[in-house]
Amino acid sequence: MKNLLYMLMSVLLISCYQKTNDSTTTSTDSNILEVEEITNEFAIVIHGGAGTIKKENMTPELEAQYNEKLTESIKAGHEILANGGSAMDAVEASIRIMEDSPLFNSGKGAVFTHDGINSLDASFMDGTTLNAGAIAGVTTVKNPISLARKVMTDSEHVLLSGAGADSFATSLDDKNIEIVDNKYFYTERRFKSLQRVLEREKAKDEKTVARLEIEDPFIKDSKYGTVGCVALDKNGNIAAGTSTGGMTNKKHGRIGDSPIIGSGTYANNKTCGVSSTGHGEFFIRAQVAYDISALMEYGDRTLEEATEEVIQEKLVDLGGTGGIVALDRLGNISMEFNTAGMYRAMMDDDGKLTVGMYKE
Repeated sequence: MKNLLYMLMSVLLISCYQKTNDSTTTSTDSNILEVEEITNEFAIVIHGGAGTIKKENMTPELEAQYNEKLTESIKAGHEILANGGSAMDAVEASIRIMEDSPLFNSGKGAVFTHDGINSLDASFMDGTTLNAGAIAGVTTVKNPISLARKVMTDSEHVLLSGAGADSFATSLDDKNIEIVDNKYFYTERRFKSLQRVLEREKAKDEKTVARLEIEDPFIKDSKYGTVGCVALDKNGNIAAGTSTGGMTNKKHGRIGDSPIIGSGTYANNKTCGVSSTGHGEFFIRAQVAYDISALMEYGDRTLEEATEEVIQEKLVDLGGTGGIVALDRLGNISMEFNTAGMYRAMMDDDGKLTVGMYKE
């Protein structure tokens, strides 16, 4: 009898709901449970790193280059979503474009370790199944985000590291997994930054440190970087991915938050998807990406409330700096950061594009 009653109530409730193109509405009966409004049927958001990103440190030419590449990246993912493609395909496509650009600390533009090589980390998560894949310390894979996705789909593991991850890459017969010499990742700007960081390490006086930071405004961001993307597709599925070269001058095989599920990347169709960028040690301790989802699931926070609380309060109280991009299951978007700036862009289901770099 109880089961029959539940079935009748369900039919009654369903008959009272009417879905429009841009929202879900209820009947005029105030006793009917209100249905949450859909902000976007599909959407995408990206970041290209957070840190001391100030207009005075930018030339008009460099600013235009960042704007162009962020736009190219997010439009690639948005096109996939608009054509009915999956959130996972959109995330991978957008991040690969940033990995191929020397502007960002991932792929081609990755920073150098203390030993003078480029060591890459990435992670990928499917909000539909909660399946995830990640790689750390890879040195020969052109697009780490694609390898992280393959760990998720083609292995029984979540995280592969170092030589093992490189070996897994060479075992795959996949055109998206291109093997390159480590020299491919070299850029003069990143190499010079390493030399200045090394010089700063040896410096004993504040004047020398200040001079080095003036010569290279990016030196202050030696612990920042990273690119990431979160997407929501027309089927209501969320995916998130993050890719980085890590911290300039990192030693002893250091691994930051980017390949750590729950810290650098998280996706759950029940709540949201998140990609992080910032001082990784603090993002790991705070489990930033998962904490945002948990606040929504168990604390009944909105995406905006959860991201603001974690980035502007919890992370700050811990001593951490950085930011996130996030998308919830209703298509709401958040681009929250506590630094001077964050390279970022978002597009909604109407095709409206927003690109930002500085704190506005």
